[in-house]
Amino acid sequence: MSNSENKKLTLKEKISYGLGDFGNGFMFDLGQAYLLQFYTDVVGIASAAAGSIFLVTKLFDAIMDPIAGTVIDSKKPSKNGKFKSTMFVSSILLAIMTVITFTNPGNTAGSKLVFAYVTYMLWGVMYSFTNVPYGSLGSVITQDTQDRTSLSTFRQIGSSGALLITGVIFMPLVTLFGKGRAAYAFVTAIMGVIGVISFYATYKNTTEVVVHDPKKEEKITAHTIINAIFHNRALLALILMTLFSISAYNIKTQIVVYYCKYNLGNTNLVAYVNFFTIGCSVIGVSFLPKLVKLFGKKKTAVMAFLVSAISDAVNFFIPGTHFPVFIVLATISFMGLSIINGVTWAFVSDTIDYGEWKNGERREGITYSVFNLSRKIAQAIAGSIAGFGLNLVGYVANAHQSSSTLLGIKGLLLLYPACAACMAAVMIGFVYNLSDNKFAKVITELHSRNIRG
Repeated sequence: MSNSENKKLTLKEKISYGLGDFGNGFMFDLGQAYLLQFYTDVVGIASAAAGSIFLVTKLFDAIMDPIAGTVIDSKKPSKNGKFKSTMFVSSILLAIMTVITFTNPGNTAGSKLVFAYVTYMLWGVMYSFTNVPYGSLGSVITQDTQDRTSLSTFRQIGSSGALLITGVIFMPLVTLFGKGRAAYAFVTAIMGVIGVISFYATYKNTTEVVVHDPKKEEKITAHTIINAIFHNRALLALILMTLFSISAYNIKTQIVVYYCKYNLGNTNLVAYVNFFTIGCSVIGVSFLPKLVKLFGKKKTAVMAFLVSAISDAVNFFIPGTHFPVFIVLATISFMGLSIINGVTWAFVSDTIDYGEWKNGERREGITYSVFNLSRKIAQAIAGSIAGFGLNLVGYVANAHQSSSTLLGIKGLLLLYPACAACMAAVMIGFVYNLSDNKFAKVITELHSRNIRG
């Protein structure tokens, strides 16, 4: 192992890596939080049809991630490494597609759906070629376990920071510019520029020090991808966990707009809800390194899931709409899920090393893309449940909702995430087999192999 691989990361490098997810949030979070509402309330697509858009396009994205991973893994490292250049160029194209997605000039039901499907699928392609190399970058910047936890923390702070800013200012800006399709496109363009600038900081200020050249004779196939999952129990556990955790996280960001508009009677309350829930989660996730040092990654994750689940369950069963109580409990729940998202990235980097230790092959792009596949499936679940769920509870866009519909919206926002968080806790608590002590032994043995090699 070289001295550069042993070198501790500087604060500048950690911040710069976190800025990647900050920039990512200015494009990704818009689609997760506001695109469903844009489709149903602005474009006029029926809620069930909008749900099908998320289901189909996210499953398409799930296919794209392994393809992106195989392409990236097959590349020979350039002077800037294997991942950085692909990430930055793709981020520019992602910003452009984000704006186009929030236009939808269709004037018939069919044309609206076709435009939505095509643009969101293309958006997914660009997102795969941005996010797969960005995530893989974390595993080649350092192999130090504490630095990886720090990277995960800065990454989650960046993600939560972007979600906080977009959550607070997006809808007020859209309202300021007229609430129509042009307003959404204009505000999205501003967000896209911020996103690209942030990715440039990651590109400029990070260095790939763990370099593994692909073997010329090696061919990456579907069999290779399947092996990456089923020959790596830690990765399989993360995938199962993510199906629940990300769907819980995403459905919250999608349904809160409807909850504020109809249950609370004021769309502008979205900014206040996001300010408190996301703002406090940014503060909470800053304690992640201390929590991991005190309890370890695995126990921290389980505790955070249970705190989130209990908070949401209590919030659901409180009768009526008591805004202060709702804010407090929603903040605790969101903080728990944000801590999970932070520690997850450290888990992923660990599974890459575990896979190399167990199977003799280091596959950053494939491992990350397979994991990201599970995130896309979870996003598909969340988007389709949100859309189909709204249809099931009798939601009618821009109309007065019945009491049963309001209860259904509340259930989608709180009860589903509570159940999903409990299932995720089971996955990470009983299926994930890579404790901090075991990981330390894995890294020690890998270093010994590299020295002998």
